[in-house]
Amino acid sequence: MEVSKRIKKQRLERGLTLQELANKSGVTKGLISQIENGRTIPSLPVLFNIIQSLEIGVSDFFVKLNLSEPTIIVQQKENYESFEKESAKGFSYKRMLTRSLIASTVDFVLLEVQPEAQREEVHTEAFEYKYILKGEIDYLINDQIYNLKEGDSLFFDGRLPHVPKNSSKESCLMLIVYFFD
Repeated sequence: MEVSKRIKKQRLERGLTLQELANKSGVTKGLISQIENGRTIPSLPVLFNIIQSLEIGVSDFFVKLNLSEPTIIVQQKENYESFEKESAKGFSYKRMLTRSLIASTVDFVLLEVQPEAQREEVHTEAFEYKYILKGEIDYLINDQIYNLKEGDSLFFDGRLPHVPKNSSKESCLMLIVYFFD
């Protein structure tokens, strides 16, 4: 995703359209769009052609690029990325999270946490994605607190010690997706 974002940022800084970058790189506009939106990973030759077309040195492109996955990702709903999947009226897509994970089991769960509910920190042998459907909750992960409100999301490595804390006066309802190895 960081490579995708960097390509898009560099393209926009240079005032290039998707089509112009595609033409310069020798690929299709659709492929550039898919790469920028994290829906596909370019092959090395295609990536190098894109970098060269952006008139950036390959080493400069990768400077300070964090290629390791973070273990905790908080997404506030106002930062979800809008995108167009097809040209149709009335359809509004927002990308909440895109990550490449190899998982053999995916578990979808609804969890309701009552006000002042308590439990000890837990560890899960899975990556966890939480989407707050209703209410508000604080997530304590690895001794750090993340406040999440309706529409926010959170992705983290469940092997980190974690526990939700509902300090509000209303219950919190969240969708949880567990990605097991």
